[in-house]
Amino acid sequence: MKLVFKNLFRHRLRTALTILGIATAVMAFGLIRTIVGAWNAGVTGAAANRMITRHRVSLIFPIPLPYRNEIARVPGVTAVSWANWFGGVYGEPNDFKNFWPRFAVDPDTYFDLYPEFQLPPDQLAAFKKERNACVIGRKLAQQHGFKLGDVITMEGDIFPGRWQWVVRGIYTGRDPSTDETQMFFQFAYLYEQVRQREPGRPVDAGWYVLRVGSPDAMARVAAAVDTQFVNSRAPTKTESEREFQQSFVQMSSAIITSLQVISVVIVGIILLVLANTILMSVRERTREYAVLKTLGFSGRHLAGFVLGEALVISLSGGVLGLLLTFPIVKGFAKALPTFFPVINVAPVTMALGIGAALLAGLAAAAIPANRVVRMPIVVGLRTVG
Repeated sequence: MKLVFKNLFRHRLRTALTILGIATAVMAFGLIRTIVGAWNAGVTGAAANRMITRHRVSLIFPIPLPYRNEIARVPGVTAVSWANWFGGVYGEPNDFKNFWPRFAVDPDTYFDLYPEFQLPPDQLAAFKKERNACVIGRKLAQQHGFKLGDVITMEGDIFPGRWQWVVRGIYTGRDPSTDETQMFFQFAYLYEQVRQREPGRPVDAGWYVLRVGSPDAMARVAAAVDTQFVNSRAPTKTESEREFQQSFVQMSSAIITSLQVISVVIVGIILLVLANTILMSVRERTREYAVLKTLGFSGRHLAGFVLGEALVISLSGGVLGLLLTFPIVKGFAKALPTFFPVINVAPVTMALGIGAALLAGLAAAAIPANRVVRMPIVVGLRTVG
């Protein structure tokens, strides 16, 4: 090991640049893997006993409110709620920080179906009592400095006009995968305001949320619900919450696949950067290795010198890259908080990053080490590095 470290620092700049190159590649690898994981956060956090009923054609088409009673009577369904996407523009429309999910929900049932949204009982009571009240997530409140009692004003787009809500609750996530950047307000407020502002315009549910008694009953419940409305003006599609979330991920499948391919390419870049450094080092020290052989060092010792140098460089770069990944991911999450509300460097990503660096070290040292071991002493002594 003493000789390994002496060899490392014979060309300090080259070693430092190689470590920095590996660190950059590992950091990029970790960031890409983390983004892919964040893209699938909704799928990961989906409840096993929740289902979504939406319009069969597209989510943008509403579903009549009377469907709720019909769905509630389906055997296996234990609770039903509904929600509607509001949209709206807050502040500067081109600033990503001003976008977050906004839903009109049924205050009496919605939070019962989503126990991961933890809201103090007094705040939930205040939310139910006041028509223009709203509940926001903890991260959203921190990002914009919202506090209980603050007024949030928006310009409607799907539902035109000026809208105002009073913050009466701030929920926290029960699980690390819970989205804390959402806003919920009373569906009744949306319904009443639209009827006043645009008489004759219908306001229906965007989708229904179902809780079933057992995950095994999901297929039966989905078939029963959709059969009821197959010939209606709004046919439905009922699926598990996981499948519902997965459908959004599949819309970006080309992007996700590209990111995964890039992450594999980065491993190849790590290998090329390290292999170049090790090959240069071995070529420069060919005569030295021949002298060591003459002094009685075995092939195992010489291979250990080459392999040890490669592994020290790769491991140093891997650890540095991993340490850089955390602040980069944190900055990425801060820049796009609502697009990636749940983004964390997973343990498997850390293991893959270090593993990729070590694997590159082994692969980069394999050919040079074999060449050194098989090299005749006479040939080595004649070589000019």
